[in-house]
Amino acid sequence: MKAAVLYETNTDLVVEELDLSEPGNGEVMVRMEASGVCHSDWHVIKGEWSHHPLPTVLGHEGAGIVEAVGPGVTNVRAGDHVILSWRASCGLCEMCQKGRPNVCDLPIESTSEARLRGKGTRINQLSGLGTFGSYSVVPQVAAVPIDKDIPLDVASLVGCGVTTGVGAAINTAGVQPGTSVAVFGCGGVGLNCIQGSALAGATTIIAVDMLDNKLDLAEEFGATHRVNASREDPVARIVELTGGKGAHYAFEAIGLVPEPFLQSILCTRRRGVTVWVGHAPERTPVTIDARDLMQEKSVIGSMYGSARPQIDFPRLLELYKAGKLKLDELVTRRFRLDDVNHAFAALARGEVARSVLLFD
Repeated sequence: MKAAVLYETNTDLVVEELDLSEPGNGEVMVRMEASGVCHSDWHVIKGEWSHHPLPTVLGHEGAGIVEAVGPGVTNVRAGDHVILSWRASCGLCEMCQKGRPNVCDLPIESTSEARLRGKGTRINQLSGLGTFGSYSVVPQVAAVPIDKDIPLDVASLVGCGVTTGVGAAINTAGVQPGTSVAVFGCGGVGLNCIQGSALAGATTIIAVDMLDNKLDLAEEFGATHRVNASREDPVARIVELTGGKGAHYAFEAIGLVPEPFLQSILCTRRRGVTVWVGHAPERTPVTIDARDLMQEKSVIGSMYGSARPQIDFPRLLELYKAGKLKLDELVTRRFRLDDVNHAFAALARGEVARSVLLFD
């Protein structure tokens, strides 16, 4: 198989041939058709998340076609179209039993053995998936079957960015109709926080970013107001746009530096809800005056949009088919796997909502 491997942080990915073992008990081999290029992969490249062992095939946002199944697989069969979930829950722990598989105590990929080898070296799969490869072997719970009439390039985005953003608005925050929302960061996840809030019935949706091209996209996805944080104070402007009260809900969807995390708290009203969606680099401190929370404000982190992938992936695709969820519009550029480093360069320059890798 062909895959893009990261051997050392802050270096280009190497596209090369690897050997992949057959699926074992309860495992599924998927022929990858498309993979989104996510900022989380970029964090790993830059060495900001040290808990992912190298070398590894990057990618965790993918869709493809089942090639083969191992013994004991019951949910899919060869030929099925699937989206891969990067949180393969165990189904047995306290969180899974409570219907919270997104925060599973022991996700299956954390105990799995590497299935890939290259030049005699064991190669890991990011989040147990490694969707920057032409094939992937995953636990069956990670392969969510979908209708075959869904284009796999746009379906791949449901595997992370769409679910994370829309889920943060609908599942984690529980945005209510007629409310006001502020979203910090208008990349792939932030745009989905915006359209998730619009789906939930929010009537004032304020997009915050430092790039005008991202703010243009935000309006296409449902933002009613825009704030360029490079030119004005986003907290003051959000308070002004909400009649001096602040937003009912705020989402931090950048995950890079401390300031937007703090601003996402300060811009909310009394009893406002702030959801931190962006996965920041390790050791990112956020310092807040304790009294800034005393008006019964709350702050919550959102992992994978509080999603239950086997339920939420098909529901999101039903919304797409009904014309209520934008997926095609998320794909700014398409690259072949050999051009994966160009895709990350476009991401770093802020040129894309999402790039998608396609496989030969």
